[in-house]
Amino acid sequence: MPDCQTCGACCATYRVSFYWAEADDAPGGQVPAALTQALRPLERCMQGTASLPPRCVALQGEVGRSVACGIYAQRPSPCRAVEPGDAQCRKARAHWGLESAGA
Repeated sequence: MPDCQTCGACCATYRVSFYWAEADDAPGGQVPAALTQALRPLERCMQGTASLPPRCVALQGEVGRSVACGIYAQRPSPCRAVEPGDAQCRKARAHWGLESAGA
């Protein structure tokens, strides 16, 4: 099973888009709005993930070596949904040329 703190591939492979109300400028939201950008009327994404190559503004460190999420406790739902070793993880790791996640 891959260790997220030595990987970070998902944070630098995918656009992280989510419902606008997850941001902290909405009642009950927790994702720092200052680190997001508008995508569509009811959707935002993490800054850096809508560009090519994508890299989340909250990702700290070097992919494949040592990484951390600067907003881990406040990360949006798509980030919470990815599990180490799942299909999204394996696809991101393959994109970065990292070893297989048990596949």
